[in-house]
Amino acid sequence: MLIRRCIPAAATTPVALTIGNFDGVHLGHRAMLARLAEAARRLKLPSCVMTFEPHPREFFAPDQAPTRLTSLREKLELLAQAGVERVQICRFNFDFAKTPADDFIARILHQGLAARWVLVGDDFRFGARRAGDLSLLKQAEARCGFRVHAIPSVMVDGLRVSSTAVREALARGDMALAQRLLGRPYSISGRVVSGDRVGRKLGCPTANVLMKHNRPPLAGIFAVEAHGIGDRALPGVASLGVRPTLAHDARPCLEVHLLDFARDIYGAHLRVDFLHKFRDEQKYADVETLKRQIAVDVENTRNFFRHQDAKTAARKPS
Repeated sequence: MLIRRCIPAAATTPVALTIGNFDGVHLGHRAMLARLAEAARRLKLPSCVMTFEPHPREFFAPDQAPTRLTSLREKLELLAQAGVERVQICRFNFDFAKTPADDFIARILHQGLAARWVLVGDDFRFGARRAGDLSLLKQAEARCGFRVHAIPSVMVDGLRVSSTAVREALARGDMALAQRLLGRPYSISGRVVSGDRVGRKLGCPTANVLMKHNRPPLAGIFAVEAHGIGDRALPGVASLGVRPTLAHDARPCLEVHLLDFARDIYGAHLRVDFLHKFRDEQKYADVETLKRQIAVDVENTRNFFRHQDAKTAARKPS
């Protein structure tokens, strides 16, 4: 997948294009990407996604912006898995925010990217003060030589699929709904780094996963699967949060205890899939109480995976 971070003055190759933040790359996004891929094949054009960094709401109101579902790296990995051939990352700054809607069409879509086919959501807005919309894009079709298409919202169980809906499900600990909206388990990726080794002292060694999320969209104790070590998923229990019993700062961290696993994996890049939430974080009176609760969490995790294995076995044809 080709990744570009600046808009060229003039494109060398026309593209089929879709535009959006794509935070989480949920089922609605995946529907867009599937339609983009089909059009790109039919028109014999490279498929291209335009996205923004930082998220516009982070730029305008960082204290009020929603938590990100995916870091930039995670988003790019998911786009690559969806078969996207090119990604155009637009740096969202004051100059970009001031771009008039007509200039966005002429200078960026037409000249810089040579878009020949453009797909947007039915509520898409662009340009300074969000003045541009689907109607303005349609008016530019003949002048700029592209065709514009809009895709309606995707619904799951009567709920509109959106990044907001995924965040709300994760915040409630409803991992099943989040998975239905995403079309996959929610995950966080990062490199395993050296920690304070408190887990070993508590009898539960953990892999400390370096996150790019300063404000992750969920917190608590979870049953997880870790990918990136060997050719199969490894079951485990994860703590995501500020460790109120042990830590003295508010920076969240992700610690994963892999069941029946004792290898040194420092430096490995893990993807941690969150399958089920057991409980919220809690501050305990002393370390011994915390150790007892960790033992309960580990046993609950073993029971969760035993139940999952039993359900899988029951679904297999006899």
